[in-house]
Amino acid sequence: MNVKTVVFLGSKPVGYQCFEFLLRQQQALGYRVVGLLTQKRAEFSGNADLTALAAEVGVPVLENPDEMPECDLLYSVQYHRILSGNQLAKVRLALNLHMAPLPEYRGANQFSFALMDGKKEFGTTIHLMDTRIDHGDIVAEKRFPIPENCWVETLYSLTEAASVLLFKETLPAILSGNFQTTPQRTLEAEKGTALHFKNEMASLKEIPENADTETILKTLRATYMPGFEPPFLRMPDGEKIYLVREKDWNGG
Repeated sequence: MNVKTVVFLGSKPVGYQCFEFLLRQQQALGYRVVGLLTQKRAEFSGNADLTALAAEVGVPVLENPDEMPECDLLYSVQYHRILSGNQLAKVRLALNLHMAPLPEYRGANQFSFALMDGKKEFGTTIHLMDTRIDHGDIVAEKRFPIPENCWVETLYSLTEAASVLLFKETLPAILSGNFQTTPQRTLEAEKGTALHFKNEMASLKEIPENADTETILKTLRATYMPGFEPPFLRMPDGEKIYLVREKDWNGG
């Protein structure tokens, strides 16, 4: 049996959990991890340091995608760069785990937009990578109901758990090539599609003047995440008045 070679791209706790599982399964599933690309995030250094994990087992840490060796499988979980056609040409199969249902929510801050849209269902998706954002054919997905009055922090945690489980459940089939794909374009008419960017969050967090109670609560639940700028009201002079949950208030 030929040993497959794998390069992993990832960050954050979800990327760490998937990378850790990938390393543990090398012998059982017959492949070798030959490189890691990651983004060092200070807020996750204590419990999600992929660089340290790679160093423990001797996996080379690469500085940028141009350094990637040719490999059988490129697997991305919360990696921050879009790869070029030349970079993707180095691999036989390139996959991305996107923490949102596709084709409904491509891009960033998908959790907040789903809550603002009043969605009842969310999910996570593995898809083929191409040079466009979250655009390739779907390989596998896992969907689940959104709890009533859900906060974005809770939806993120639910999606993280579902993502790690989907990664683990599908890895053997992906390595063996025993999977089918569904083009996203065939689902767009039924499910809709949207592409969101990080810079949209500033306007999403601003509570409209004279907003009713329902709109205020929806905005709070959809955009309030500890560690990030809170939702706010804007005064006539432009000053922001932040809304902070009582349990997170430190009196400062």
